[in-house]
Amino acid sequence: MNQPLFQFPCGRTRRQFLWQAGNGFFGTAMAWMLDRDGFFNGGHTAAAAEGNRSDSADSLMAPKAPHFPAKAKACIFLHMVGGPSQFDTFNPKPKLVELHETEHTFPGDKQSSQTITGKLKGSPFKFSRHGEAGIPVSELLPNIAERIDDVGLIHSTCADSAAHASACLQLNTGYVRLGFPSLGSWTSYGLGTVNQNIPGFVVIVNGAPFGGAKNWSSGFIPSAYQGTVFESGPEPIRNLNPASGATLSEQRRQLDLLGGLNQKHQQANPGHSELSARISAYELAYRMQSHAPEAVDISQEPEHVHKLYGVGGRYTNDFGHSCLLARRLVERGVRFVQLYHNQWDTHTNNDEKHRYLCRQTDKPIAGLITDLKQRGLFDETIIVWAGEFGRTAIGDSNPLFPKGNGRDHHAAAFTTFLAGGGIRGGQPVGETDELGYHVVRDRVHLHDLHATILHQMGMDHTKLTYLHQGRNFRITDVHGRVIRELVT
Repeated sequence: MNQPLFQFPCGRTRRQFLWQAGNGFFGTAMAWMLDRDGFFNGGHTAAAAEGNRSDSADSLMAPKAPHFPAKAKACIFLHMVGGPSQFDTFNPKPKLVELHETEHTFPGDKQSSQTITGKLKGSPFKFSRHGEAGIPVSELLPNIAERIDDVGLIHSTCADSAAHASACLQLNTGYVRLGFPSLGSWTSYGLGTVNQNIPGFVVIVNGAPFGGAKNWSSGFIPSAYQGTVFESGPEPIRNLNPASGATLSEQRRQLDLLGGLNQKHQQANPGHSELSARISAYELAYRMQSHAPEAVDISQEPEHVHKLYGVGGRYTNDFGHSCLLARRLVERGVRFVQLYHNQWDTHTNNDEKHRYLCRQTDKPIAGLITDLKQRGLFDETIIVWAGEFGRTAIGDSNPLFPKGNGRDHHAAAFTTFLAGGGIRGGQPVGETDELGYHVVRDRVHLHDLHATILHQMGMDHTKLTYLHQGRNFRITDVHGRVIRELVT
């Protein structure tokens, strides 16, 4: 055994091979024991260490105390899928109008902006000043303009991707990659729900986002926290009535039997949160049969409320219905309602499409703000309006959309807004350069937006974590700051 090592395969003797293999057997055995104890299923979270978390079926959605007193009890997130143009809605650029159709090249790359060379495109829409601070708002949004003192505009929002699918994921989950929990799931995980008869996280779809259900997924945290999809229209919840025609008492007996079997299986497999989530889902589905029909029945609302949201209107009916349903849900204790409104991807006919899309959404959004204020819910409900990115200052230059009079994707600087829930309205945050390409003051990343939303709901984004693959993850990754300029 004194021969040089290079004479043996892989440079190792048989003794060295067996010694190292033995260490590997120990690691394999340890991993098996840890998995048996539920270590890899998220049971050891930072929140669990505080003594207020459990993955049992009874406690998954139980109300939980926030890290500190919350300003907001609920969040309504309005995702304008495709990316609205900041230049045509809330952030006018007179210099861009002055240089309309002038050739220009911006320094940058296609990760942050889809088009950096071409003819500049000024907005054709008039802007007027509104509210006590005289904030400019496009003529396309006359109803929101009347409520602008309630709105905290952010002109310096930025994201990491100018591609729809990854940008939608980042807006909703904080990451441009698949597999991470959504903001609504983090909220449900952190706070639970005060109404055990309706899901704590509801998704209302007026056109699905890029990436579909991944945007409201619970990722690696228990699946009980994923979004429950409601649809816009007369039947928001499919399959609400038992297909078999069984009575509630018969269903109760069936669930009790199934629950008993599942509980025995769970005792033999501790720490498996998927089973707990399944038990919880069965129970919630049973309770929803009695309580959800009333919650989603907007016909109970008086006619003047329907008109406030534009329900029944030619352009506003669908999104108005969704916004009114969102108000009814948060009124009944739902923590997080996500609304999707599609087709803001205006590579072609940007101007006409913005006329149409703003006509669909302006009145319902203003109606939502007004209605929440009238009911005393505005101060405890945070409203978010955002696309996954904005649009370029350059038009008609993308070879995929020739002669389209459109705008391409721009993630380096765009406008979002927050309202209600302790947000200081009427004071815009951030500023872009005279052509709207770069942020020049108070940059706000999507991580900062998420941190601020969680903060208003009483959660410290650095403490709301979940152990996954040996690391405590959070929605803001290792970034994020609360936008102090906006919070009261």
